[in-house]
Amino acid sequence: MLQLAMVGLFLIALGTGGIKPCVAAFGGDQFNENQEKQRRTFFSVFYLCINGGSLLSTIITPVLRAQDCGIYSQQKCYSLAFGVPAALMVVALVVFIVGSGMYYKAEPQGNIMLDVCKCINFAIVNRFRHRSKQFPKRTHWMDWAEEKYDKLLIAQIKMVLKVLFLYIPLPMFWTLFDQKGSRWTLQATTMDGNFGLLVIQPDQMQTVNPILILTLVPIMDSVIYPLIKKCGLNFTPLKRMTVGMVMAAIAFVCAAVVQIEIDKTLPTFPSSSQSQVKLLNMGSNPLTVTLPGYEAQTLSPAQASDDFFTLEAGNVTFSIGSTLQNITLDKKQRHTLLIPSDVNQWELMDSLTEKPEQGNNAIRFVNGMSKAVNVSTPEIHVGLIEPLFYSNYSLMKNGKVAFTIKGDTQSCEFSRDFGFGSSYVFFIPSTFAFGPNCHESLTVMEDIKPNTAHMALQIPQYFFITAGEVMFSVTGLEFSYSQAPNNMKAVLQAGWLFTVAIGNFIVLIVAELAKIPKQWAEYILFASLLMAVCVIFSIMAYFYTYIDPSEIEAQFRKKLDDDDDHKKQQDSDKDSDKDSSSSDDEADPDKQTKM
Repeated sequence: MLQLAMVGLFLIALGTGGIKPCVAAFGGDQFNENQEKQRRTFFSVFYLCINGGSLLSTIITPVLRAQDCGIYSQQKCYSLAFGVPAALMVVALVVFIVGSGMYYKAEPQGNIMLDVCKCINFAIVNRFRHRSKQFPKRTHWMDWAEEKYDKLLIAQIKMVLKVLFLYIPLPMFWTLFDQKGSRWTLQATTMDGNFGLLVIQPDQMQTVNPILILTLVPIMDSVIYPLIKKCGLNFTPLKRMTVGMVMAAIAFVCAAVVQIEIDKTLPTFPSSSQSQVKLLNMGSNPLTVTLPGYEAQTLSPAQASDDFFTLEAGNVTFSIGSTLQNITLDKKQRHTLLIPSDVNQWELMDSLTEKPEQGNNAIRFVNGMSKAVNVSTPEIHVGLIEPLFYSNYSLMKNGKVAFTIKGDTQSCEFSRDFGFGSSYVFFIPSTFAFGPNCHESLTVMEDIKPNTAHMALQIPQYFFITAGEVMFSVTGLEFSYSQAPNNMKAVLQAGWLFTVAIGNFIVLIVAELAKIPKQWAEYILFASLLMAVCVIFSIMAYFYTYIDPSEIEAQFRKKLDDDDDHKKQQDSDKDSDKDSSSSDDEADPDKQTKM
């Protein structure tokens, strides 16, 4: 199955590599040179459609996956979640093919990418082959390819390289932008997604981006940009992209502020040299426990300590009742010391040292009874718990969860509301009484408090990153098309997409080299790096001269044609001179005698 998954990923990568560089260029080709405004609108609508599809997939796919596909058991329906998009892709392909006759399709001119690479390679090799001073210098290093390649192709490559050079700082924007689907989602797992009538899961916060895209793109095109133009400001594409980078940096400053607020609500976990211990008296008599560096703790029957005690890891001597116990505590670990009536039979239970993933709640049960019990929920079977032992952690979604505890002949049913990201231990004491009020007999230990920072705090950072995306990405697509020669639109689109890939590698490199322990500080680092790159990009953009590739190509072709006509005229004049000279020789008797 793993091999099939890898084949699927390879096919997706192959198809994406074929579609993405060409689809934007193909759409732009449908407009004439005098339809610049309509073409700009197309790129905005094109980006709207991309994000509209993203929004629908984010909402619908999890719903399809949640359906029950099992005949005899409940199973997540991944086949439906993958099958429906595949079927829709087939429908889209059929629609595209049916409408094929309505499109303008430029004639294929061979593998332009291969021709570009060969031409650049020849220019570099030829340049270093003729490094001696006897060869005259050339205006541009690409001119060294004139011995083998057409001058028009060389001129087109020069235009492409000029734009690609401008793209060098751009990956830093994508370094920040793509973290909204990773680090920002992880940030949301430590937040509360209860909006009252609506409960948002951490990964669903990503829908804010496409929703804002669908809102901001029309507002930008119909209100903001025209208003800026009326104010007499020349808001060029490169200026828009610069402002977009600034917006992304502001978004990460907002994310850092949110992270600081989240950190205030997080529990204090042990450091690399520490360990933490919580106490639970499982016996039926009061118990006094003394830990090194702390005052004696007196626990009533079925009572737990209020919080964890922080100690140095290693061998630690506890005073439990009237006896001394030597206990080994692991580094960076949390433990719960389970103390039964026979204190010599204590048990050290490991506890979580981080928030549960994806905003889930981690639940476990400790059985203090002399007989085994079975614990279950409508969705999860916790399992059989032996006497004086505990269950593994079970992950629960937020909301009300109903529990059933079954003994030999009796059962107990109760429910509890859960928030996001908490961890609880339910202790079933030896005096547990089955019945309608059985939950009152339980001891509930809150190891990790539910998230209290609300997900609504993320909305500003999503707004700024989306505003930056609209100014940067939508404009960049249109800019890449407008500045590319007619036969190299897809080449520049591929270069634009390559900056996205480089940006994802930068995330890994910076995070690995920096190794900043505080997440908010890492956000500030990325924001600072983007602002530094933004300054560099703005300087490069200031010296960039906008071109009309079609006009340059037309002028270049005219010049080549004029040169050809001039050369033909010279050849014709030479032939005329030769004919005239030959006629003179035949007419001169002296020359005829000499011959």
